[in-house]
Amino acid sequence: MVKKIGLLGLSDGNGHPYSFSAIINGYNDEHLKKSSWEVIYRYIKKRDPSEMGFENIRITHVWTQEKEISQNLALACKIDHVLDKYEDMIGKVDAVIIARDDYENHLDMAKLYLEAGLKVFVDKPLTVDVQELLYFKDYLINGQLMSMSGMRYAIELDDIRSNLKDYGELKIIQSSVINDWEKYGIHLLDAVLGILPNSPVSIEYIKTTSDMYLLNFEDGLTWTINILGNAPKTFNINVWGITKRASFNIEDNFSMFRRMLWRFGQLVSQNEVYYRPHDTLVTLCLLIGGQISKKEERKVYLKEFNNILN
Repeated sequence: MVKKIGLLGLSDGNGHPYSFSAIINGYNDEHLKKSSWEVIYRYIKKRDPSEMGFENIRITHVWTQEKEISQNLALACKIDHVLDKYEDMIGKVDAVIIARDDYENHLDMAKLYLEAGLKVFVDKPLTVDVQELLYFKDYLINGQLMSMSGMRYAIELDDIRSNLKDYGELKIIQSSVINDWEKYGIHLLDAVLGILPNSPVSIEYIKTTSDMYLLNFEDGLTWTINILGNAPKTFNINVWGITKRASFNIEDNFSMFRRMLWRFGQLVSQNEVYYRPHDTLVTLCLLIGGQISKKEERKVYLKEFNNILN
């Protein structure tokens, strides 16, 4: 039985409503091309038709802040129903995707559906507020709420995920990403923590020509995240081990999104969890810890969030 999904969007600079909907539903070439998301149209257009759609879920209802955008999204991604109010999703769908990264609005939007018992996916970052994260915690752990960056499933990282032992003892990880810490730092947090067996013990903001965050591990491993601001598109990870080193440029958005959405589909249709909810808590605590470190000019320890992580 195909489960019905409602989709909420859009936030400035974030085309995920189009990419997520096209991957789940397939797309109309003419209308997707008119969507003004040229980069999304190009990478969707490259894929084989067999890679579009899922057997167990379909986006059937959509709401955005502007009716014209909602209608274009519905035409571009074969969505049957355009709603005037996002509250009207209740009773019409089995789950919702909040495909917008304005984390300031996530709690208000998600709360309605969570408390109605629906499965919910929220675009990254879920929140950067400790009290909000405490509210979300039980829903995450119980498998009703899913939130992460698709980079946790980047195809470019498949080999190191499977063969991390080939690197021997890890010494240094260096990574760089564009734009800001709150919305883009989470991409690298999810990507790298998806490789490693352990979490860092601390995070520290260091002011350089760009913002830099230093993460330390109990075994001595150090990991830097450079936030480049306005720069050419960059999602880069470099790993040095005793026996091997490698550099990864993450570029295949389609594959990472499809893998992530497949997991949400399994959660909705089978109540099966093919990811680790606790990882979302760790990632968000580090994201918040980075904010605190920058504001208070000190190293922040992950154990400071034990009320969330335990």
